Amino acid sequence: MPLPSLAVHRDARYERMRWTILIVTWFAYVGFYFTRKSFAVAKVGLLDDPTMGIDKGTMGVIDLGYGVAYAIGQFLCGMWCDRFGSRRVVLGGMIASIAVAIAMGFSTDRVLFGVLFFAQGLCQSTGWAPLTKNVSNWFSRRERGRVFGWWSTNYAIGGVLASATAGFAALQFGGWRYAFLVPPAVLGLIALAFFLWQRNRPEDAGLPSVEEYHGEPAEAAVARPAASAGSSAFAFFRAILANPMILRLGMIYFLLKPIRYVLLFWGPLIIHERIKTDIGQTAFISAFFEAAGPVGVVLAGWASDRLFGARRIPVIVIGLAGLAIILFSFNAVAATQSKVAMMLMLAGIGCCLFGPDALIVSTSAVDFAGKDGAGSATGFINGMGSIGQILGLSLPGFISVRYGWDALFIGMGCFITLAVILLAPSWNAVPATARKSPA
Repeated sequence: MPLPSLAVHRDARYERMRWTILIVTWFAYVGFYFTRKSFAVAKVGLLDDPTMGIDKGTMGVIDLGYGVAYAIGQFLCGMWCDRFGSRRVVLGGMIASIAVAIAMGFSTDRVLFGVLFFAQGLCQSTGWAPLTKNVSNWFSRRERGRVFGWWSTNYAIGGVLASATAGFAALQFGGWRYAFLVPPAVLGLIALAFFLWQRNRPEDAGLPSVEEYHGEPAEAAVARPAASAGSSAFAFFRAILANPMILRLGMIYFLLKPIRYVLLFWGPLIIHERIKTDIGQTAFISAFFEAAGPVGVVLAGWASDRLFGARRIPVIVIGLAGLAIILFSFNAVAATQSKVAMMLMLAGIGCCLFGPDALIVSTSAVDFAGKDGAGSATGFINGMGSIGQILGLSLPGFISVRYGWDALFIGMGCFITLAVILLAPSWNAVPATARKSPA
C-alpha cells in the first residue's frame, strides 16, 4: 500500500520516519502477543502436570484475574502515555512482560502462577493505547482510516504467530514450560528494535508536526487544556470523560467486545456441538472467523477515508448492523448442518466485527480526542471493552447450560442492535477541526 501523503511536496526523511514508526509499532503490538498467548497454549500440558495442581476451574479463575488486570491497566496506561509518552510506557511494559513470562515458566506454585498472570495482564495493557497514540502523532486525520486499517491487522496476525511459536516450543523442547520460556526471546528482539527506532512524535526527531507537514489545521485536542506543566495524568482522563462522543464509543465497545471473545474462546465448542464436527474440522472451520478479521479491518479503514470523507461513524454503524443480522441468523444457518454455510457465517461475523472494532478503538478514539488525549481516550474505550470481554469469557458457559446456544446468539444480536441504536444518531459526527476545515 503506498503511504498516503497530503503534503505539497514529499520530504524523504519525513516519509522514511513515518514508515519506520508504522512498522516498528506494528511489530511492537505483535510482540506483546508472544507473552500473552503462552498460557492458552500451555493449558493442555498444565492439566497433565500433577505438580502444579491446576484444573479447569483454577484456569478459569486465573483467566478472570488476567481479564480484570487488563481492564484496569487499560484505564491507567492510557493516562500514563498521555502524561509520560508512549516510549516509556511501552518499553517498561515489554521488559516487565518478559520477566513475568519467564517467572511463570519456572513457577511451581499455582497461587504464585495466578498472581504472575494477573501481573501479565497489567503488562499487556501497556501496548494498545500507547502505540495507537504513537501512530496518531505521525499520521493526519484524513489518512488515519487507511493507516490504522492496515496497522490494526497486528492483533489478528500476532495471535496466530504467537500461538504457533508457543505450541512449537512446547512440542519441540518437551513441556508446557517452554511455551513461557521461548516466546519472550521474540519480544526481547522486538523491544530492542523499538528502543532503537521508535520516536513518540515528529518533533522529537527535529521534524514539524504532521498537520504542519500536510498543511492541515491543528487538531483541537480535547485533553490539551489539562496538559499544562504540573498537571496530573488524571487531568487527561477527566477531560476525556467530559467528551460525550468518547463516552458513547466506550459504551459501544462494551457491547461489541464480548462477541469477539465468545467466538475466540467458545467458538470451537459451539461449532462442534451445533454441526457435529470432529476436532480437526472444528479447528479449521473456527479459523474462518479470525481469518476474515484483517479483511474487515482494511476495508473499514479504506471506506471511512475514501467513501465517507474521514467520517468513521457511518462505517461502524453499517458494520454493526450487518453483524446483528448475521447473529440473529446464526441459529437458522447452524440448523442446516452445513459446514460450508458455517464457514461463510463465521467469515461474515469476522468481517463485520473486526472492522468496526478497529475503527472504534483506534481511529475514532484519536479523531474525537485529538493527539494529546489519544492515549486516555483509547485506554478508556478499550478498558470499557475489556470489562465487556470478561462477560464474553464467563457468561457463555452459564447461558449454554441453562438456555442453550440459541439463546446466546439471540442475546448477542440484541447487544449489537442496542449498539446500533445508540450510535446511529451520531452518523454525521466529526471532530471539531473537521467542521472548521475548508471544503
